[in-house]
Amino acid sequence: MIPKLNHHGEALLQEFRECRPSLEKLSDKVCTQLRQALKTQSIELMGLEHRVKTEDSLAGKLERKGDKYATLEQITDLVGVRIITYYTDDVDKVAAIVQQLFEVDWQNSVDKRKVHQLTSFGYNSLHYICKLKEGSMPFEIQMRTALQHVWSAIEHDIGYKGAVKLPPEYRRQFSRLAGMLELADDEFSRLRTTMTDYRRQVQALVRSGKLDEVLLSTDSFRSFLELHPFQRLNQRIAAVNQAEIFPAPMLQFLPVIESFGLETLGDVQRFIDENSEEAYQLALSQLAITDIDILSESVALQNLCLAYVLKSGGGVAGLKAAFDLLYGEQRNNEMLAEMMYEQASHLPFVKK
Repeated sequence: MIPKLNHHGEALLQEFRECRPSLEKLSDKVCTQLRQALKTQSIELMGLEHRVKTEDSLAGKLERKGDKYATLEQITDLVGVRIITYYTDDVDKVAAIVQQLFEVDWQNSVDKRKVHQLTSFGYNSLHYICKLKEGSMPFEIQMRTALQHVWSAIEHDIGYKGAVKLPPEYRRQFSRLAGMLELADDEFSRLRTTMTDYRRQVQALVRSGKLDEVLLSTDSFRSFLELHPFQRLNQRIAAVNQAEIFPAPMLQFLPVIESFGLETLGDVQRFIDENSEEAYQLALSQLAITDIDILSESVALQNLCLAYVLKSGGGVAGLKAAFDLLYGEQRNNEMLAEMMYEQASHLPFVKK
């Protein structure tokens, strides 16, 4: 149904049509500034949405309460931006960035989180009404978490919002679900803080050399790599052909190491100490007959893994399993394993 507007409403709607191009530019500019600032501060987002209100939406608003607005500028949500974070504490970080970037109209802004009523249902977000510092039409920025966003979408889809006359059992159900999501939001933020503290503890233990106290994981292995544990063996292997070593990722070897039953960083250090000589001999057998003068930084770790398999009697099957973990299962892995085993079979540490 086409909204019926009075003369004032029609005038505001016509002014909106004329201003729409500048509002589109404003929307893009605000979004660009926010993306850059949030990226600089390393705040990960689920989403950043922006839009200019549609003509139909504005006409409906003017029909309902057009007399409330003397000018178009008093309609503060013509341009809207929604920032969706993963964690509740990131909402406050985003809010601080918004305050730095733009002029905030505190009188018309509202933190709905603080006015949340025990008798109300649904999720609330932080709403700021802003302007560019150099001046502009006002725009609205909504900040909420991913779970708040999901709740809002479900609430809208079900048609619950504002349905205060629902039977008590339905209202109780909504209340319980809202409480569960709010608890989950808080717990996710708390878990992130706990994990951050744990990573710091791991880094401190690694730096102090207490490797047996650190369980092997992606985070702990990354911290271990910062100690350059394979540098000495890399240099020894590179000296065979006076080769240069270039950086290469080594986290991909973690599944291989874990498949050997290593559980702590102390186990990894012993693995290095106990297999370095065999890894060197294996690398020497391959490099001595070539003129390769550029080697990957992972050459030491790769030869450590392959030497361990050969020492343990893993044979071709063990080598293929290691290659499958490194490169994914593919037909060439078996051929590569057979070739590697044939080249290394004469070495004294290879268990037949």
